[in-house]
Order: sequence, then C-alpha cells, then structure tokens
Amino acid sequence: MAEIASLFVTKLYRATLEGVDVRDLAKSCRSIAAEDTAGQAWSRERNYRGYTSYASLDDLPKRDPSIGALAKVLDKHAAVFSRALHLDLGGRKLKLDSIWINLLEPGGVHSGHIHPHSVLSGTFYVETPPGASALKLEDPRHPMMMAAPMRSDDAPEGERTFVYVTPKAGEVLMWESFVRHEVPVNAAKKARISISFNYA
Repeated sequence: MAEIASLFVTKLYRATLEGVDVRDLAKSCRSIAAEDTAGQAWSRERNYRGYTSYASLDDLPKRDPSIGALAKVLDKHAAVFSRALHLDLGGRKLKLDSIWINLLEPGGVHSGHIHPHSVLSGTFYVETPPGASALKLEDPRHPMMMAAPMRSDDAPEGERTFVYVTPKAGEVLMWESFVRHEVPVNAAKKARISISFNYA
C-alpha cells in the first residue's frame, strides 16, 4: 500500500484584528500620504500608481498613535504565528523591523517580490473597495520545478502554483518572508489602502 505525505508546507496566517479602528487608520494613511513629499516623489520615480511610505518614513508607530496601536496588536499575532511555525528563536522575540503605508490607486500593481533579511512579512488591510486586488502568493518551489507540467484546474489550493487571497478590511495576512508575492491590478474604482510590515 502506497502512502503520500505532505512535506515542507508553506503556511499563511489570516486573522481579523479586534480593537483596531480601520477608520482612524484610513484617515492616518491619507494624511501621512498627503504630507510625505519624499514618499510621493519615490512613488512617482518608480511608476508606482499611488503612494507608499516604504522608502521615506521609518517611524510610523511613533509618528501616528493609530499605527502605534496597530503595531502592538501585530506583535501579538506575529508571536502566535512564529509558535505555529515552530521557530526556534533562542529565547528571543521577533521584532517589528519595518512598517509602511500603501495606497494603490485604480489600475495600480505591485510586481512579484520577496522580503530579504526578514523572518515574517505581512499586510493589514485598511480599505478594500469592491474590485480591489487580491494578494497573489507563489509556491516557493516554483524556480526549481524544472520540467514540471502545469497543475490541473481542479487542483486543491495547497497544490497550486499560485494562490489568490482576497482580503477584507480589518484582516491581516502573514507569511514567511521567502514566499514570493505580488498585488495584481487594482480593478476597484477607489484606492486600496493597506499597511505592510516585516518582522526580523
């Protein structure tokens, strides 16, 4: 009798964050975006359709109380996820290494990438209007699949090469930082607002 075991499974953490005020966060994101001329310039130079504070602001939890409160909640969820992954941290805790705002305007995309030098990465979704982009996650084995054929259309989610996850406002998604991911075109009529982060 044959046996097939699942090995090296990639996990995705998903949770609705209680006690986080998405309306306050939306106001904060828009206000910071309007004032951050360096971030606006960086986004324009890279043809990012919208705004990101990724390369301009590194003090958001101190700068804005609502983002500071979000960071404290994220710390708890990152700890839960790290335990579920059985990470041996040698008695230490994961630390929020970076956190940034994303306002993805209609028609905007964020091409595939990973987050080097981090352990966990994720995004908290502030506003996801109808038609807003899903998150596209890629099987980390993809570059090593050699001559592997495509997966069948009815393959279960865990066997697919790409998985699309449609988040809701108030949810956080978290994954190990080696997982390649992207944001396909935003088909909404309004900006998709999110706050992304890394733990090291």
